[in-house]
Amino acid sequence: MRIKIKIAIADDHPLVISGLKMILKNNADMELVGSYSNGRELLAGLTHKMPEVLVLDIHMPGMAGDELVQIVRTQYPDIKILALTNEDNLFYIKTMLRKGVHGYMLKTTSEHILINAIRILHSGQPYLETSLQEKVKQDTLQAKKQMSAGPVLSEREKEVLRYISQDMTSQQIAEKISVSKRTIDYYRLSMLTKLGVKNVGALIKKGIQLGYID
Repeated sequence: MRIKIKIAIADDHPLVISGLKMILKNNADMELVGSYSNGRELLAGLTHKMPEVLVLDIHMPGMAGDELVQIVRTQYPDIKILALTNEDNLFYIKTMLRKGVHGYMLKTTSEHILINAIRILHSGQPYLETSLQEKVKQDTLQAKKQMSAGPVLSEREKEVLRYISQDMTSQQIAEKISVSKRTIDYYRLSMLTKLGVKNVGALIKKGIQLGYID
């Protein structure tokens, strides 16, 4: 008997769920073990039925996709996560990959590419849709050019920036690296100035673009 890949779907659009169910039904090596319309339903369902591959929309009510990924990766490290979304923005792509998704593809993709991506993830390999690979490559090259031509953060600033990207407060970072909160606030201001941004969200985005945040 052929072993089937156990798959779960999380998406808040009923039509998307229905379409994915039909696609999976037409593939003999795949089995749907759960479908969920939001993050809370997903986390509750995973305690009862464990998929091998999770097809995840990154925009659902109640819980952001990056937050869900972190929880699933921590609690269920064996699950392979495929982000299926309409977002082709590099910020979302790089953020989700950094948070731990194993694959990223757009909802505009074809059925056979989706099925192939699921099989690739199940085999233990990562997957990034072909149309996005060049986009990520060009962004990386541009970031390297900017780093060579633009202002460079100190090693301490890079360290603080990575902690900021993990949602740590100035006080928490200060305690982590044994300096004062005032020093951390100084680093924040210095980085905002060097990178030409006005808030923490933009700072993190710029840090990802420039390769300071993995």
